[in-house]
Formats: sequence, structure tokens, C-alpha cells
Amino acid sequence: MISVVVPVFDEERSVALLYEEVQAALDPLGEWEAVFVDDGSLDGTFAALTRLHARTDNTRVVRLRRNFGKSTALAAGFAQARGEIVVTIDGDLQDDPAEIPRLLAKLDEGFVLVTGWKAKRRDPLRRRILSKVFNWVVGRVSGLRLHDMNCGLKAYRIEVVRGLTLYGELHRFVPVLAHERGYRVAELPVHHRPRGHGRSRYGIERYLRGFLDFLTISFMGRYRYRPLHLFGGLGLVLGITGFAILVYLTVVKLTGHAIGGRPLLILGVLLMVVGMQFFSLGLISEMITSHHEERALARETNDARIEEVLT
Repeated sequence: MISVVVPVFDEERSVALLYEEVQAALDPLGEWEAVFVDDGSLDGTFAALTRLHARTDNTRVVRLRRNFGKSTALAAGFAQARGEIVVTIDGDLQDDPAEIPRLLAKLDEGFVLVTGWKAKRRDPLRRRILSKVFNWVVGRVSGLRLHDMNCGLKAYRIEVVRGLTLYGELHRFVPVLAHERGYRVAELPVHHRPRGHGRSRYGIERYLRGFLDFLTISFMGRYRYRPLHLFGGLGLVLGITGFAILVYLTVVKLTGHAIGGRPLLILGVLLMVVGMQFFSLGLISEMITSHHEERALARETNDARIEEVLT
């Protein structure tokens, strides 16, 4: 079974058309369902979804209390998806549902996540430039080189979806999150269409917020289980630099020169103190991480001792 998750916000005129296009693409492939998530729309989107739900037998609708953002909408849709394969597509009709069978065929080659690449993007020039810069930076830092991290058209196997925790702007980094967990990720050029209804709600401020979330992902992915490598490394660099400065000033003092009024003395002491603080922070973080790991291991051990549970 294939679950198509569609987050929508003020897309009253698009939802029925999108369903018909998805139906044309997936009916030949077998059983499928559409999970629409109304992310607090202010127009008649929910009414349109209600009508669609009433006349179809494979449409499910999730309505959020207010506009929480795309990440929350996707998480809500993933929680309701019942298929072994999950496809996400934006509700603005710019993504072409006819591309879904190609993504599913790519999954069959052994990949766990296949993301679309809008090779000929039908968006304003400013947005295309920002997207190129964003994808270049994320690719260089994360090690996952993709042309389009944030394409709304993606296909997943269910194990990826179940392991995702999405909030903020993390929907932009789903391929990175999957890559850090060891899943095979592929990219496929897809057809992109100009927007037919409504207007884009993505601006430069979302890229800035997304970049801050990416820093969080990078830290958690690389140093979540070894924080001492980050904080201890910084502490050692700062501490050694401060120690070298103080050694130099000690030699100067022994040669008969005054060092009390030198700013370098303050800098050396400051670097030593800050270095020790960073190193101590790394040790405390390691202790907290080890404590949680021991508790998780204890729970797994207790579960392994249980032979049977009757409920």
C-alpha cells in the first residue's frame, strides 16, 4: 500500500485537482491512500477536503488547530499513514504527480529514500539563487551532495518515516537525517510546474531559520554521543593557546620586563579559564550521555528477559 501525504495551507482550489492527478498516477499500481493535512488554513481548504473525503473512499484528512508549519504537518501525516511506502507532495500543484511511479521504481533499486530534483525550476530568480546557495552549503557540511534538499516530492520506505522527529524547519533536511542514520538516499530529476493558484509563502527568513536548524542537526548528528570531542577539543585549543601565551610572558618577566599592564596577560588568563570551562562542559555532557545510554541498555536488557506478555 502507498500512502501519499499532502500538507496544505490555503490551497482550496488545488486539493481536488491534485487528488485527480495522483489518482491517475497511482491507480494502475494498486492500493493507495491520500492523507491530506490541513495546516490551519484560513480559506475554504478544509471544506474542500471534507467534500473530497465524502466522495472518495481512500482519502483521509487531518486538521491542525492552527498553522504550525510544514514540519509539523508532515509529522502529523506520517503518523496517520498506513502504507509500507510513503510519498510526500506539496499541495500547490507545482510538483507533478505523474513522476511518482518513477520515484517508486527508484526505491526498488535498493534505496530507502528518493528525493526529487527540480532540474528546471519554475520559481522566481531570487528563490532559485537562494536555493542553490542553501543546497551547496548543506551539501558541503553534511557530506550528502544533492541538488535539491527541499523538493516536496519524495518517496520513503516506512522505516525512515517512523524514525523521523520533525519540528521547526527540519522538513528541509529529511535526506540529511536519513543519511546520518545510514539509509541509502537517491535523487531523481522531476518535472516542475509554475504555480497556478495562490502565492508562495517562502522567503529569505525561512532559509535563515532553516540554516539554524541545520546547525542543530549537524551538532546532534556528529557529536550527540561524543560531546567531549567537540567541547573538549575547543577547550584544549583555547587552553593550550592561553598556556603558551603565559609561558611567553613568564620568560619576558624573568628577563626583567614588566608584564602587568600588557593586554596579552589578560588574554592568556582568559583563554586558560574559558578552555577549562569548555573541557569541563564536555566531561559533564559525556557523563549525561553515558547515563542515558546505560538506562536505555538496562531497559533493553529487561525487555529481553521477558518471554511473554498477555494483555
